Amino acid sequence: MFLGIHHIAIICSDYQVSKDFYLNKLGLTLIQEVYRKERDSYKLDLALNDQYIIELFSFPNAPKRPNFPEAQGLRHLAFTVEDIDATVKKLVLKGIEVEEVRIDSTTKKRFTFFQDPDQLPIEIYEK
Repeated sequence: MFLGIHHIAIICSDYQVSKDFYLNKLGLTLIQEVYRKERDSYKLDLALNDQYIIELFSFPNAPKRPNFPEAQGLRHLAFTVEDIDATVKKLVLKGIEVEEVRIDSTTKKRFTFFQDPDQLPIEIYEK
């Protein structure tokens, strides 16, 4: 029935800060940016390795995310990485605070979390 995940939509509180975070700190690439005047909203389409993955939206007066981290709804985004230590080092050099690396008790793979500018948890999981 399903072929895969098409994209993930994120509503941010500060469009320019989040745009910088996803483009310049995480290294996603810009597909297109559209301003929708009737909604006073931006929509930024982002890709990872040439694959459409995230829609970043700005909406005036959007409510804040419920309590962190165990609110109902989307819990976190997770990216696969080749080398978690190298990825953590790059994130830290860009001023991103990263939690301590842990080991998944089921898969025995290493993983950790950091947050986007709106405290959305983002996981990196070693391949």
